[in-house]
Amino acid sequence: MARDEIRLQYSGFVIFAAKMLSVATGLIFQLMIARSATTQDYGIWFNINDLLNYFTLLAAVLPFWAMRFAARKEEGAIKTGAIANLIIAIAATIIYIPIIPLITSALGVNPKYTPLYILISAQIVEIYLLNAFESCLRAKKPQTLGYGLLIAETCKVALGYFFIIKLQQPLEGAIISLTIAIAIQTLFYLKLLWGEMKQNVKWVYIKEWLKGSVANIYNVVGNQIAAFIFIMLFTYGGENARSNYGAAAQISNIITYSSFLAFALYPKLITEKNSQDITTSIKTVLMFAIPMAAGALVIPGSYLTILKEEYSEAWPILMVLALDALVATLSMLFSYVLYGLERLDEKAKISFKELAKSRLFIGFSLTYIHSAITLPTTFYVLTTYTQNQPVQSALAVAIINSTARFAMFLILYAMVCRMTEIKVPWKNIAKYLFASAVMAAAIYIIPHPTRIHTTLSITALGGIIYLALLMAIDKETRILANSAWQEIKTKLK
Repeated sequence: MARDEIRLQYSGFVIFAAKMLSVATGLIFQLMIARSATTQDYGIWFNINDLLNYFTLLAAVLPFWAMRFAARKEEGAIKTGAIANLIIAIAATIIYIPIIPLITSALGVNPKYTPLYILISAQIVEIYLLNAFESCLRAKKPQTLGYGLLIAETCKVALGYFFIIKLQQPLEGAIISLTIAIAIQTLFYLKLLWGEMKQNVKWVYIKEWLKGSVANIYNVVGNQIAAFIFIMLFTYGGENARSNYGAAAQISNIITYSSFLAFALYPKLITEKNSQDITTSIKTVLMFAIPMAAGALVIPGSYLTILKEEYSEAWPILMVLALDALVATLSMLFSYVLYGLERLDEKAKISFKELAKSRLFIGFSLTYIHSAITLPTTFYVLTTYTQNQPVQSALAVAIINSTARFAMFLILYAMVCRMTEIKVPWKNIAKYLFASAVMAAAIYIIPHPTRIHTTLSITALGGIIYLALLMAIDKETRILANSAWQEIKTKLK
């Protein structure tokens, strides 16, 4: 597949549109699980995925470098990355299956759930292959990831309806549906990359990637250490505490989808350094992230009721996580800049000495600082003040984690500013804040809905108010809207 010039905004909008459509499919899927399962089972659902993450933590390690090599058109990089990840996946699965009963027993999980923890092991190989394919497609044609996402989401919902609703198997059905949907998505990506998969494997690349992957492993291990707060929440706060946090996170995570508007920024900066692309990405991302966060802040209870009425009491958790999601979105954006501007592997060679001194390695170290703040604090608060209090425990974890993330964002921003000039579009941001405030006020004065269709209708109304006002006061938004419309008309011809 020949690589065309990456179109920054077009690729971003395709993936963002796919992600926003996946909000609907994801909501439907979570509704099927949440309303078919007890709150305890829903907590088990999140715990299953929490544990799975520990065995897929290496999934993005080698693809990180494979994508950079593919962006620079190094022959054989894509096939080499896929084969290497497959080998790691098989090893991870072999370790996972015999050890998971011991882990669930240590966590006090009822043995009747153990088969579910085993069933999800099929996703380990899929996740490793998916990461390899997505990373390489990101270097070639980022927008195709949006198409793959839509295929997976459509299959997931259709299969979920059959297994979860028709067969009345909430957790088993959810796992089976996801496993089949991911498999279909992976095959779609394999078809797109089939030409590259005919090239020869270059084992010499793996040697270089393994040197560089010391930093990546350092990073992913740090992320999983930081994620241990959720295991602590499950252990000391109980299944309901984890389900309350998980339900709120399901809503707040939608805000982070805005970061996909800058998805093409990373590979584009690898091939060409242009500070204007950074400014454009900041404007585009915040244009959507700010109003989405504002909406979650004014009617949090209504959004949680969509999942299940019992989760409406988790509204303070959602408010904290909405602000946290806004910070996380900005963190992802500036991480793209940091990774894209790094040049240590420019000649398909990676020096461990240079890697250890790079800002990349320093950036990866932030998760350890994050963990040093959150883990002892979380343990102390959960065991001293909020143990077995579901809402209070989840809220405490949300506040602790969010505070640490904001501190790490400030450090990341300072690092990126030392690498390149960042022109923050303050005038545009002020307009986004003003339009979001007006929208939020309009939504707030309306009686807060408790039904799904009413909540979604008010959300749509808020979106219309925001975009109409923003287009009236911001010329760039009008130009962007016109460009998007012209692009759509071109594709429809």
